[in-house]
Amino acid sequence: MQIAIIDYGAGNVQSVLFAIERLGFTGIITSDWKTIQTADKVIFPGVGEANTAMTKLKANGLDTLIPTLKQPVLGICLGMQLLCNASEEGNTKGLGIFDVDIIRFSNQVKVPQMGWNTIYNLKSVLFNGINPDEYVYLVHSYYAPLCAEAIAKTNYEMEFASALQKNNFYGVQFHPEKSGAFGEQILKNFLNI
Repeated sequence: MQIAIIDYGAGNVQSVLFAIERLGFTGIITSDWKTIQTADKVIFPGVGEANTAMTKLKANGLDTLIPTLKQPVLGICLGMQLLCNASEEGNTKGLGIFDVDIIRFSNQVKVPQMGWNTIYNLKSVLFNGINPDEYVYLVHSYYAPLCAEAIAKTNYEMEFASALQKNNFYGVQFHPEKSGAFGEQILKNFLNI
């Protein structure tokens, strides 16, 4: 199985690659269109600021490639947020896969949310073998409000969508590659789709 990890200068690509290798799979870190188009699975990680990341995606034309992909695609953290319509962070237009706008937590809570929190209301094969209220690792100041495409929820200030799915696109706000055995199970489930 060929697993492409999209490299656009704004992702935690190495830790994602290591997590995949721990599961016994081989991944390739790439920004090459053909490699991404022909991969069996595509992982779209992201760390940093939305507008800067989108500028980097556009520089490689990846903003036009990603929405056309037909194989399973997993957006992680900022990668998930960039798959949405827009983000308040830097007033960024997203890729428009998920029909929701990313907004910032209020000043009533510590921002970013950094550390372990639970996921529940799990509604996807992505969570096979995962019990509700398992802990996952999050680092984020912006979030996806609850919407029709939500497949998991987390509560921080209010309930928000900690995972999304539409057709072959999946997104998780948390970092499965940093979430221990449960995160590895989620990655394994994605690779088995």
